[in-house]
Amino acid sequence: MTVSESAVLRPSTNWDDYRYVRAVAETKSLVGAAEALGVNHSTVFRRINAVEEMLGARLFERGRSGYSLTAAGEEMVALAVRMADDINGFERRIAGRDVKPSGELRVTTNDSIMAHLMMPVFSSFLNACPDIRLDIVVSNSPLNLSKRDADVAIRATSSPPDTLVGRRVCTIGWAIYGPKRLKGADLSDLLAESWIGTGESLSNIPPARWIEREVPTERIIMRINTILGVAEALRAGMGVGLLPCFIGDTIGLTRLSETMPDIGAGIWLLTHPDLKQSARVRAFMDHTWDALTKLRPVLEGTA
Repeated sequence: MTVSESAVLRPSTNWDDYRYVRAVAETKSLVGAAEALGVNHSTVFRRINAVEEMLGARLFERGRSGYSLTAAGEEMVALAVRMADDINGFERRIAGRDVKPSGELRVTTNDSIMAHLMMPVFSSFLNACPDIRLDIVVSNSPLNLSKRDADVAIRATSSPPDTLVGRRVCTIGWAIYGPKRLKGADLSDLLAESWIGTGESLSNIPPARWIEREVPTERIIMRINTILGVAEALRAGMGVGLLPCFIGDTIGLTRLSETMPDIGAGIWLLTHPDLKQSARVRAFMDHTWDALTKLRPVLEGTA
């Protein structure tokens, strides 16, 4: 058998091989890669060994700090990244060519917007477009629409990513909420009360920065890493805190201040440019825009 014949008969890699190698490279462990891929770690172990055997080259060095790439591994991961970008771009372009609002639409938003704002909108949208199936991804971390983590994002932000397109509905109004006994109290008196703050993962939002600047540290008795958690703590009577008015007013808390527009972010409907002409994306964006603009007084805290 000639060398050329041997090369023809040798098994070749496939897309899954690249996915497995990239996952191990990014997590530096079999367990981490298994979690990312949704498989058993023993499956990852077998696949990596099989790929190395097939290529006749080691892709990883195994050490105490985990799996580190060899030169061959680095080359394979770089190719995997390019392939993933090409595949995602192709899928976005194809998804953007549909002419009928049908199929699956993945929408991401955070937990507070989902729980206190979007469920009636989702319901009315599905009634209007019965051929569409919604896949709702609830996350307080921004997902990557370029990688098709989602098709549409509903985000509260002051600076949406430049890579996305969409429309700003309005500015979300925030206010101080707490027990009824504090109704009419001055801000100085409110600052002497027990406060519920936000956790480190939300430390960059304007309301969290306001609390850190204005509220004495010793008065912050609890921090919670979700706005929903803050709302529940206030509803349990644990103190005072900042909430979006569309949450605080809806759950019957007492508003203790005027609306504070300087700390509110805009609420945006966003999608990737490749998807903006998709029939199902257009249908959802238009429907949600109409529904949320009717709720502007509630969202702005002026209702």
